[in-house]
Amino acid sequence: MVKCYPTVSEEYQKAVEKCKRKLRGLIAEKNCAPIMLRLAWHSAGTYDVKTKTGGPFGTIRHPNELKHGANNGLDIAVRLLEPIKEQFPILSYADFYQLAGVVAVEVTGGPDIPFHPGRQDKTEPPPEGRLPDATKGSDHLREVFGHMGLSDKDIVALSGGHTLGRCHKERSGFEGAWTNNPLIFDNSYFKELLSGEKEGLLQLPSDKALLEDPVFRPLVEKYAADEDVFFADYAEAHLKLSELGFADAE
Repeated sequence: MVKCYPTVSEEYQKAVEKCKRKLRGLIAEKNCAPIMLRLAWHSAGTYDVKTKTGGPFGTIRHPNELKHGANNGLDIAVRLLEPIKEQFPILSYADFYQLAGVVAVEVTGGPDIPFHPGRQDKTEPPPEGRLPDATKGSDHLREVFGHMGLSDKDIVALSGGHTLGRCHKERSGFEGAWTNNPLIFDNSYFKELLSGEKEGLLQLPSDKALLEDPVFRPLVEKYAADEDVFFADYAEAHLKLSELGFADAE
């Protein structure tokens, strides 16, 4: 499968670059990188490779999708972003939300992720139940990410994005951060995972599954030992996630 990206106008491309600067400012001011990354992930992660439905096409802004259990709290991100989106009516919400995820990783010290504009907004939200459940193990992770068309390596690399952010009991039923500095994008998620449970730091069943699985664990160890390798694999996995169902050509 190769990508055949649509051509956007020079005006559109200029709006992307200007919007990126506005997003950097907002994310730095509000310290909201984690929820912006989660918004981008949850928007894209509903894609089903068999039916070619769901995916990063802006539907997450609709109340029906925001009400999905996995999206608790993401109305905050949508609300924070709206004043910037109003400045760039030319941009699709689909591009805008994925751009916010790319900037969130960049602003917090993570890898540069390529961004290709041209996603069209869709109106039909996907059915509920397509996103990962943090209470389940490796079989569930493979099933969910398999529906997206993503690999074992993608699963582990994307899990490392939990180096940003924390869980809130009122949203997910869990409380706490995965790392000591949840506003810095680095490989500390994997280091903390390998060092064992620590008071105050979070380890979900889906995190522990990465240690227990014979394919996942060597990747955890590799990323804990070499941040450059993690950054390269994360950027590749994030790009794939952000482009599910977009610009595909046989």
